[in-house]
Amino acid sequence: MSEEDRAQKRVQASQWIHEHRSQIRKSYGLHLPHTVTSVHVGSGGQPLVTDGPFLEGTEVIGGIAEIEVEDLDEALHLAREWSVHAPGYNVVEIWPVMEE
Repeated sequence: MSEEDRAQKRVQASQWIHEHRSQIRKSYGLHLPHTVTSVHVGSGGQPLVTDGPFLEGTEVIGGIAEIEVEDLDEALHLAREWSVHAPGYNVVEIWPVMEE
């Protein structure tokens, strides 16, 4: 998709969100997948950090959490702690949100 087409889609999405604002608690645009960092349980139960999204369309997203951090390093620190302290939830994807 060209940058012009992408910008047009953002405008259309923003219009829809505005029209349904009373039903939407919060909304965020996500940056493109190449900006994603994933933390998942690697061998021996240790956190493994990879670039790019990990989840595929057949996997279930169990929930999301919005966190405010200074930078990717701080987000990775929190994600690594999550992967160790909540071993049943094997993947954390860090998606930067687009500022309105």
